Amino acid sequence: MRFVPLRLSRDETIALTGRHLNPALAKLMAFAGMGVEARGEGCWVTDDEGHRLLDCLGGYGVFSLGHCPPAVVEAVRAQLDDMALGCKAMFSEPAARLAARLAELAPGGVECAFFCNSGAEAVEAALKFARSATGRPKLVSALGGYHGKTLGALSVTPKAKYQDPFRPLLADVASVPFGDASALAGAIDGETAAFIVEPIQGEGGIHLAPEGYLEEARRICDEAGALLIVDEVQTGLGRTGPFFATTVEPDLMCLGKALGGGVMPLAAVMGKRWIWEKVFGENPLAHTSTFGASPIACSAGLAAVEGCLAASANGAEVGAWLLGELQALAEASPLLVEARGRGMMIGVEFAADELAELTVAQMIPRGLLAAYTLNNPRVMRFEPPLIMTMEEARQAVEIFAESVAAVQAILKDLGLEP
Repeated sequence: MRFVPLRLSRDETIALTGRHLNPALAKLMAFAGMGVEARGEGCWVTDDEGHRLLDCLGGYGVFSLGHCPPAVVEAVRAQLDDMALGCKAMFSEPAARLAARLAELAPGGVECAFFCNSGAEAVEAALKFARSATGRPKLVSALGGYHGKTLGALSVTPKAKYQDPFRPLLADVASVPFGDASALAGAIDGETAAFIVEPIQGEGGIHLAPEGYLEEARRICDEAGALLIVDEVQTGLGRTGPFFATTVEPDLMCLGKALGGGVMPLAAVMGKRWIWEKVFGENPLAHTSTFGASPIACSAGLAAVEGCLAASANGAEVGAWLLGELQALAEASPLLVEARGRGMMIGVEFAADELAELTVAQMIPRGLLAAYTLNNPRVMRFEPPLIMTMEEARQAVEIFAESVAAVQAILKDLGLEP
């Protein structure tokens, strides 16, 4: 018997979302004019009414190869014919192959992998591994950083609006200003297990690490005997140009988002062999994941890695052009402060919090999908697929410029022109 999915109307879908999933988010999405997603292909999403949108949100970095990339879809289909989920009691060829391939590409010394399902899970594992390997309790993170919303990941994500409703969080956590090596040196001591940092803060507003900062962090951690955890969940797999954004060799590195090729949930924490020996030496099951390292997800990951390697040069080229155009627009518009970023990870900062939200509402009916960052509502992110063409990039800039101008006209009519 063939399964035929039930098709709901737009109103029914929105109503059920508000009733059973997230009432507040449903209201916010409805205000922004979001429809019901129906189909994704390449850089485009089509809603239930046939309205096509150029996707510059990219699933917050998930769709580096676009929607339904053929090579990843084919890899998943082929694996489905054999085994989707592993029995967990036998060796897995796809998992072994993916771990080995990532070890070839990772910074020197980072050669072991633990596979899980999301970036937050990867961060949770990294924090546990750091404490286990060092025997120390303290964790240090950077202000403005974002590492996920599970309990441990949230503890090193210093944002009160996310942390306060769920306190008490992990103890022995300190946060220092991002990019301030002196503050970091003052926070890391003999009780510190690890410092966790993003090479580019994504949800914090697309802030690049100052030149030399990661190198200083590496030195400070080495002197104190602490581990350096680099969170590449959003920056990894060619998002910023190079396959990894880090300029130093981390002890632990978190991956996610693009790793599943936009088709399967897949994430990983990678690290040095001695850490794995410490964590798993006495108990090989010290940390596990029911669905982690599944054959179907790792098959998607293998195809995604090769696809991102092939697409990274295009992403760097088109991203550089896109950043330049957005910077020129920022210089010309009183609503905008600046555009910044690297590769296909770009943020445009507005002059006030509400302006980004108002601009999104203008972009949707014009056919452009983007959103502001979680930790900084003044910054709209542009994280399109690495496969975006120059023509598609031009369309994105044109629609964004039209939307900003429309918001400026509305404010002028209301007597609120900046």
